[in-house]
This record gives sequence, C-alpha cells and structure tokens, in this order.
Amino acid sequence: MAFVRAIVQGYARYGKDPSEALAQARIAPRELRLQDGRVTAAQFEALSGHAMQELDDEALGWFSRRLPWGTYGMLCRASLSSPDLGVAIKRWCRHHRLLTSDISLEFQATGGVATVSIRENVDLGELREFCLVSNLRFLHGFASWIIDSRVSLRAARFPFDAPPHREAYPLMFGGELQFGAEAASYSFDERYLAMPLRRDEQALRTMLRRALPLTVLQYRRDRLLGQRVRELLRAHGRQAGTAEALATLLNLSTRTLHRQLREEGVSLQQLKDAVRHEQAAEQLRRTERPIKNIALSVGFRNEKSFSRAFHAWAGVTPGAFRRASPDSASGSLPRRDNS
Repeated sequence: MAFVRAIVQGYARYGKDPSEALAQARIAPRELRLQDGRVTAAQFEALSGHAMQELDDEALGWFSRRLPWGTYGMLCRASLSSPDLGVAIKRWCRHHRLLTSDISLEFQATGGVATVSIRENVDLGELREFCLVSNLRFLHGFASWIIDSRVSLRAARFPFDAPPHREAYPLMFGGELQFGAEAASYSFDERYLAMPLRRDEQALRTMLRRALPLTVLQYRRDRLLGQRVRELLRAHGRQAGTAEALATLLNLSTRTLHRQLREEGVSLQQLKDAVRHEQAAEQLRRTERPIKNIALSVGFRNEKSFSRAFHAWAGVTPGAFRRASPDSASGSLPRRDNS
C-alpha cells in the first residue's frame, strides 16, 4: 500500500484526482490509511497503467519533467537489437540519460559480478523510495524478459532506512538486502551478460500492450540455476546439502528449485554428485589425506560407500585414481580398476 500512496502523491503533484485510477484497481480510498495494507500485483499494474496514461507521465511525478506515455517502450525498443544482455543493459543505461538528468543509471561488471546502480543528481523528495525501487525493477524486469530467464539477484541495496513495509522487498528483489547503503543498486552473476536475447519486435509489441508487466511479471525459469546451485554446494558444503537449505539460499521454494532444475535437464542429486566428485578428485590429486577423511569431508558416512560412488563416477577406485594422478609420483593416466 505504501507504493499505492506514492502514486496518489504523484496525482497530488499534478493537482489531479486519483479516484478513477483507484476505482479501476478496485482499491477503496479508505484502504490508503492501512499501514500494513496490501494489494495484488494485478491491482498495482491496473493502478499504475491508468495513472501513467491519465497523467501522461510514466515516471508518475518522480522527475522534474514528464516522461510521456510510451517512453519506456521506446527505451525497450532501443535495446532490442543488442547481441546479448550485457549490451542491452548498457544501451538502456545510456539512453535513459536522454529521458531525464535527475538520476543516472550506471553499470559495471568486474570480478564475476555485474552491478546496476543509480546516482541521484537532484533531491527526489517524498517520492524518492518509489522512484529508486521502480527504476531498478524496470531494468531488472526488462533484463529478465528479454532473455526469457529470471535474472537471480545476489544483492540489492537501498540508500534509506528499512521502511515499515520492508517485508515486501524480498518479493520484489530477492538476494541479500541492505538498507542504509550509499546508493540504490543490485548485483547479479556476470555470466547472465553473455546470454542472447530471445525476444523480437512482435513480442515487444505484445508485452507493451500491458502497462507495467516489467515490474510485476515473475519469470519462473533461471537459465543459470544449475551453475548457481553448483557454486553454493562448493561454497557452503554440508550447510547447503539439502534441497530446503539450497532453496532458502536461492530465495525459492523447494518445489520451484526441483522444477527449474528439471527444466534445465538436471537433478539436484546429479549436481551434488558432480560437486562431490570434483572435490574428492581435487583432494586425491593435491593432498595426502587418508581416503577415509576425504570421504567424510565430501559428505559420505564411510570409506566403503565413498569408494563405491567414486568408482561409478570415475571408473576407478579412489586409490587407483590417486596413484595415477599426474600430480602423483607415478604420473600415469587413470585406468579402469574393479578392485
């Protein structure tokens, strides 16, 4: 409801009555006073769409000049011909500067992490939170839509104290949330940037028939989910050893986690086995730790079950793999061993 009140403030800025917009969204005026009030995504989309057209301002009063109806559609179209997501985001940020000088969208990618941030060039006043949140969500929604994949965020940061409605933020952004930051921003895995665009002009026209799909449409599939699960298994070990623990780290339900992995053609058990094999092989090559200790470190209860699983993965026993490793004294290649 806090964001509904922000739209009503936009009407006040233009000296107009929001009654018709509220009625279109089936929001009673008395509900605006409810501090813990909520609206559905469909209600918010209906309200925003009506307001943007009635005020002829897709910025809903955030900026010192209007952004006429169709402005963000133009921004989408300017990025549509990009060869990959990275170029599309750069074009979005560059072209956004032509719309307003009140804020600047900035983008950087380094160390495997891509970050979109907002520089505030003027005092955004009472609509500051709504402006910053909406602009981050517009670009995040466009990025997810244009590659037909939910871009999972690692973190989202906001330059204000946690608001009373902070419980809505995990639903909007996901990942680690930080309030009181230096600037509004979010970050995600840099590998998304190389993903090709999967939408064309016809798909764009269909999407733009609705007023605000970029901020409310959730993309179920994350095309990098399998890789992210591997990374979590490597980084957190046994703490991420169950579907429930992984789902919590990824801000997903366990059902969604299993379904999305299935859509990628892989299971959680296959990923766990692959990481266990990788870690065990590394320890066998690089260390002289007893095989029993290696078995325990990668999640097996005993050496026997570990040896049986490792033989299924590598075609040789752990001992034979270690003896044949290039880093060992023998330096020969592994061969099949049925011992």
